[in-house]
Amino acid sequence: MSLFTAIDVAATSLEAQSVRLNTISSNLANANTVSSSDAEAYRAQYPVFETIYNEMTANGEGASAGVQVTEIVQSELPARREYAPTHPMADDQGFIYRPAINSIEEVANMMEASRSYQDAIEAMNTAKQMIMRTLTLGRG
Repeated sequence: MSLFTAIDVAATSLEAQSVRLNTISSNLANANTVSSSDAEAYRAQYPVFETIYNEMTANGEGASAGVQVTEIVQSELPARREYAPTHPMADDQGFIYRPAINSIEEVANMMEASRSYQDAIEAMNTAKQMIMRTLTLGRG
């Protein structure tokens, strides 16, 4: 595995964590939205990651590894139903519906994704430093 492959692997992680951070941001932004029915309520979104690994061919080309986002799934949790008969969006029975999003859990997920993003950048920087040191070996 070359050092450039290490950079490629870290780059796939950056892309995947970026998608994860965007979905978390969307979930947090919509955590307090109100709708007039369960069907219209916002559903939290979560990316699904998949490992990428392609074997090297006989001539030494084509090897790749990393992670990719294969899809973004919506939560299947029902919306929280609250009795608020004076709310303008209340249904005929006086209920409003809020997304089933736990903001604390989403912030914890954001911190984890942010740390993973930082780790991928650090891996890229380390590979870059190793490449630079390799170039200076013959200058003795």
